[in-house]
Amino acid sequence: MQEPRPFLVGGQWRHGEAVVPVHDPFTGRLLAEVSNASSTDAEAAIQSTVDAAEAMGALPSHARYRALQKIAGGLYDRREEFSRLMTAEAGKPITDAKREVSRAVQTFTVAAEEAKRIPGEVIPLDWTPGTDSHLGILRRVPIGPVLGITPFNFPLNLVAHKVAPALAAGNSILIKPAPQTPLTALLLGEVVQEAGFPPGALNILPCDNTVAEQLVVDPRFKLLSFTGSAAVGWMLKAKCGKKKVVLELGGNAGVIVEPDSDLDIAAQRCAVGGFGYAGQTCISVQRIFAHHSIVDLFTTKLLLQVARLKAGDPSDDTTVVGPLIDQAAAHRVEAWIEEAVSQGARVLLGGKRMGTVMEATVLSHVTPTMKVSCQEMFGPVVTVTPYRHFGEAITALNQSDYGLQAGVFTQDVNKIFHAFRHLEVGAVLANEIPTFRADHMPYGGVKDSGVGREGVQAAIEDMTEPRMLVLNLKPPAGT
Repeated sequence: MQEPRPFLVGGQWRHGEAVVPVHDPFTGRLLAEVSNASSTDAEAAIQSTVDAAEAMGALPSHARYRALQKIAGGLYDRREEFSRLMTAEAGKPITDAKREVSRAVQTFTVAAEEAKRIPGEVIPLDWTPGTDSHLGILRRVPIGPVLGITPFNFPLNLVAHKVAPALAAGNSILIKPAPQTPLTALLLGEVVQEAGFPPGALNILPCDNTVAEQLVVDPRFKLLSFTGSAAVGWMLKAKCGKKKVVLELGGNAGVIVEPDSDLDIAAQRCAVGGFGYAGQTCISVQRIFAHHSIVDLFTTKLLLQVARLKAGDPSDDTTVVGPLIDQAAAHRVEAWIEEAVSQGARVLLGGKRMGTVMEATVLSHVTPTMKVSCQEMFGPVVTVTPYRHFGEAITALNQSDYGLQAGVFTQDVNKIFHAFRHLEVGAVLANEIPTFRADHMPYGGVKDSGVGREGVQAAIEDMTEPRMLVLNLKPPAGT
């Protein structure tokens, strides 16, 4: 076994006193040991992030552009290494892992472009008598040191979605990665180190919850960007004090399938959206509402699609449904299915657990109060429920504490716009699953799904502050 993986502070790799193991979710084997930061290490990392903020703020846009492009290139050059590492530490099927690396390359590429075009504005101020000579200029300036806390399910690209816009905006950032997947974040640190940003522009600090709270409450951070569970996100927000907070939290995404839709496409997309990466994404398809006239036909088509999905070894190129992140997660999903069945739900397909691997499962006869319906499943489980009227489906989909994204399959543009007006979500996807996300689009939700938006441009707006210059212009002498 190699020595514990160090963490990154101030451009230097450091070892802490505590060591934590990282295990392969599929095999259970020990992958590596990682140094966990102490409170003293955290203080050093915070101060490093603060110290780097001035140097980052002074970097011209062309320098940020070049450095971010270099990161994108470094990720591309090491794409196989990143893919294999994510498959090992997160249990992500290798095809999904390769796709995630490609998305991370895109995220940094977009950030590089956005670094050159952070907008400003000329604001006329001569609206009232006596202000004829006044002119306003607004520009956006870096907010300052940023704290990012990231989840296990996208251990590269969701780190990228905090790091890339922070660096593009001219901020320094400290990343606290998920305890299950610190290795990918630390590997990204190696790539960033080679890009030419000032020391401390990116610090990466695996740590326990006590140290993480120390980071969250520290007033020297000007923004907390958190991606994770709703319970933890709202708890951290309450501890943040005066700093700005962006929360990208959970969901239980719904899909409406109308009779006029292409049922084959709807079934195929719902299978992809419900069971890719074992449903461990906050926009995984969880609840499907199908019109009563086509619910049986749609369900048959869905089952045929789901039955083809291979579950098991994530290193196999043909695997779609890999393991859940750990045994506890697998047992929880299994228990929720069993509880639903005891309350009247029917298992149409799947339902069995093999270690950390849960079969792709389709349920019918669910009620809104069952955990598989009203809570975030975060596992390979989809429910199918009939409805009679479109408005009824809208109401049912909105019957949730979450509101991240929703899908509507129909050819009726009026119903699409009705859904757009009335669905309580951050995004409505027409003839597409809610699992779709483009890395440059604004992304986030309402209700318990969070506050603020991610996506490179949207994140840059949160990571900058508007600053006004008011000019009192006088005519030149002699005019």
